[in-house]
Amino acid sequence: MAHSHGKYADFEGLRERAVALRRAGHSLRQIRDELEVHNKETLQRLVEGEPPPEWTKRPRAKDDLRQRARELRQQGWTYNQIQAELGCSKSSVSLWVRDLPRPEPKCAPEEQRARMNAGLARLRASQDRERTETKREAAAAIGDLSGRELFLLGVALYWAEGTKDKPHARRECVEFVNSDPGMITVFLAWLDLFEVSRDRLHCRVMIHETADVAAAERYWADLVGIDRSALGKTVLKKHKPTTVRKNTGDTYRGCLGIKVRQGADLYRRIEGAWYGIVGAACPGDLSNRT
Repeated sequence: MAHSHGKYADFEGLRERAVALRRAGHSLRQIRDELEVHNKETLQRLVEGEPPPEWTKRPRAKDDLRQRARELRQQGWTYNQIQAELGCSKSSVSLWVRDLPRPEPKCAPEEQRARMNAGLARLRASQDRERTETKREAAAAIGDLSGRELFLLGVALYWAEGTKDKPHARRECVEFVNSDPGMITVFLAWLDLFEVSRDRLHCRVMIHETADVAAAERYWADLVGIDRSALGKTVLKKHKPTTVRKNTGDTYRGCLGIKVRQGADLYRRIEGAWYGIVGAACPGDLSNRT
């Protein structure tokens, strides 16, 4: 249907069709496309007086928050205070209360700051609880790992963090370095799949010289399940006296390096398995094959 200069001939005929479509449950967008009316003002006039279908109405889950925000605004609360109190965005607060008059401050600046800090503390506590619950649910969803799942996980873990053979530097050895105890634990469990005994492992700590080296050595030896005396010589990282380290405190234990003695064959199996994973994920891509 052609419409010239923004004027719609037979407006009443269009309105009759628009009302029929509206009553049949059509949205404004559907009516716009059906009647080819792209002027928003004209489209609104065509369906004037006709309520939108239920399915197009926005969810009303935030109506309670909106009402509470308006109550707080009328009590003299600022946008920031309402945001901190309700844990919602400042833009939502503005949308909900912008028609209300700007209130006069009812408390001293110190009290306002105290209220805001208390509200922000509640907001952060709520965010921390949500963050913790999300992590807990994700952890619980994993359940038990099958041997195959652990095998595939270990291959990917090693290929991301372990030493790899290069054409310019042949290193067909299995060596893994990491500071995360969880990563080390998973790697050790993965080695158990291959029946790699602890006496085949050469382990050594790498840590800043100003850290508690003895405590770090005891920690890593206990994690691996070996005597501290079985560790290789610890590598100490030296730095200038002016260097300000952020990785300090009781939880800083440096990194642990694990090398499997006589590991060339194991390395080849790891590399082959990795390219098998790549091939399974991208069957048509041969660029990464050896």
